[in-house]
Amino acid sequence: MGNKIHKLLFLDSDRRSFDLIKEGKKKIETRAGSPEYFQIHEGDSIEFSCGDERIIKRVEKVSHYKNLDDLLAIYEPQEINPDILLRDEIKKKYLTFPGYEQRLKEYGILVFELEK
Repeated sequence: MGNKIHKLLFLDSDRRSFDLIKEGKKKIETRAGSPEYFQIHEGDSIEFSCGDERIIKRVEKVSHYKNLDDLLAIYEPQEINPDILLRDEIKKKYLTFPGYEQRLKEYGILVFELEK
Protein backbone atom coordinates (compact mmCIF):
# COMPACT_ATOMS: atom_id res chain seq x y z
CA MET A 1 0.00 0.00 0.00
CA GLY A 2 2.56 2.52 1.11
CA ASN A 3 5.66 4.19 -0.18
CA LYS A 4 5.95 7.13 2.20
CA ILE A 5 8.88 7.80 4.48
CA HIS A 6 7.95 8.62 8.07
CA LYS A 7 10.36 10.05 10.63
CA LEU A 8 10.68 8.61 14.13
CA LEU A 9 13.06 9.98 16.71
CA PHE A 10 14.98 8.16 19.40
CA LEU A 11 16.20 10.23 22.31
CA ASP A 12 19.87 9.77 23.10
CA SER A 13 18.80 7.96 26.29
CA ASP A 14 17.27 5.31 23.98
CA ARG A 15 20.31 4.97 21.71
CA ARG A 16 20.55 1.24 22.52
CA SER A 17 17.22 0.58 20.76
CA PHE A 18 18.33 2.67 17.78
CA ASP A 19 21.60 0.73 17.56
CA LEU A 20 19.78 -2.62 17.76
CA ILE A 21 17.58 -1.60 14.81
CA LYS A 22 20.63 -0.41 12.90
CA GLU A 23 22.38 -3.75 13.53
CA GLY A 24 19.28 -5.71 12.47
CA LYS A 25 18.89 -7.27 15.94
CA LYS A 26 15.65 -5.42 16.71
CA LYS A 27 13.07 -6.09 14.01
CA ILE A 28 10.01 -4.79 15.83
CA GLU A 29 9.47 -1.18 16.82
CA THR A 30 6.50 -0.31 19.02
CA ARG A 31 5.00 3.07 19.73
CA ALA A 32 2.06 4.15 21.85
CA GLY A 33 -0.63 5.10 19.40
CA SER A 34 -1.16 8.61 18.11
CA PRO A 35 -2.88 10.01 15.03
CA GLU A 36 0.58 10.48 13.46
CA TYR A 37 1.56 6.83 13.88
CA PHE A 38 -1.72 5.56 12.42
CA GLN A 39 -0.50 7.06 9.12
CA ILE A 40 2.30 4.46 8.84
CA HIS A 41 1.34 1.51 6.62
CA GLU A 42 2.88 -1.68 5.31
CA GLY A 43 5.29 -0.87 2.49
CA ASP A 44 6.13 2.55 3.92
CA SER A 45 9.59 3.27 5.28
CA ILE A 46 10.61 4.74 8.59
CA GLU A 47 13.60 7.00 8.94
CA PHE A 48 14.83 6.49 12.49
CA SER A 49 17.09 9.16 13.90
CA CYS A 50 19.16 9.42 17.05
CA GLY A 51 21.35 12.47 17.35
CA ASP A 52 22.99 12.98 13.94
CA GLU A 53 22.58 9.35 12.84
CA ARG A 54 19.80 8.17 10.55
CA ILE A 55 18.72 4.80 9.20
CA ILE A 56 15.82 3.85 6.98
CA LYS A 57 13.90 0.59 7.34
CA ARG A 58 10.96 -0.66 5.32
CA VAL A 59 7.79 -1.59 7.24
CA GLU A 60 6.71 -5.14 6.43
CA LYS A 61 3.71 -5.33 8.76
CA VAL A 62 1.72 -3.00 11.00
CA SER A 63 -0.40 -4.26 13.90
CA HIS A 64 -2.49 -2.43 16.47
CA TYR A 65 -3.25 -3.67 19.97
CA LYS A 66 -5.68 -2.26 22.51
CA ASN A 67 -3.22 -2.57 25.41
CA LEU A 68 0.10 -4.03 26.53
CA ASP A 69 -1.46 -7.32 27.64
CA ASP A 70 -2.85 -7.88 24.13
CA LEU A 71 0.55 -7.01 22.66
CA LEU A 72 2.36 -9.40 24.99
CA ALA A 73 -0.07 -12.21 24.16
CA ILE A 74 1.43 -12.14 20.64
CA TYR A 75 5.04 -10.98 21.09
CA GLU A 76 7.65 -12.05 23.62
CA PRO A 77 9.34 -9.14 25.42
CA GLN A 78 12.74 -9.95 23.84
CA GLU A 79 11.19 -9.65 20.36
CA ILE A 80 10.30 -6.07 21.23
CA ASN A 81 13.48 -5.30 23.15
CA PRO A 82 16.27 -7.92 23.03
CA ASP A 83 17.56 -6.69 26.40
CA ILE A 84 14.30 -7.45 28.26
CA LEU A 85 13.06 -10.96 29.05
CA LEU A 86 10.19 -10.41 31.50
CA ARG A 87 6.68 -9.12 30.73
CA ASP A 88 6.51 -7.00 33.89
CA GLU A 89 9.88 -5.46 33.09
CA ILE A 90 8.82 -4.37 29.60
CA LYS A 91 5.53 -2.98 30.92
CA LYS A 92 7.49 -0.86 33.42
CA LYS A 93 9.81 0.31 30.64
CA TYR A 94 6.88 1.55 28.53
CA LEU A 95 5.60 3.63 31.43
CA THR A 96 8.94 5.46 31.71
CA PHE A 97 8.34 7.16 28.34
CA PRO A 98 6.75 10.63 28.61
CA GLY A 99 3.01 10.58 27.91
CA TYR A 100 2.90 6.85 27.18
CA GLU A 101 0.45 5.86 29.90
CA GLN A 102 -2.22 8.26 28.62
CA ARG A 103 -1.57 7.49 24.95
CA LEU A 104 -1.76 3.74 25.62
CA LYS A 105 -5.16 4.23 27.28
CA GLU A 106 -6.42 6.46 24.47
CA TYR A 107 -4.93 4.85 21.35
CA GLY A 108 -3.42 1.48 22.29
CA ILE A 109 -0.06 0.43 20.89
CA LEU A 110 1.25 0.01 17.36
CA VAL A 111 3.78 -2.55 16.19
CA PHE A 112 5.93 -1.96 13.12
CA GLU A 113 7.66 -5.12 11.90
CA LEU A 114 10.76 -3.99 10.03
CA GLU A 115 12.54 -5.48 7.05
CA LYS A 116 14.94 -8.24 7.95
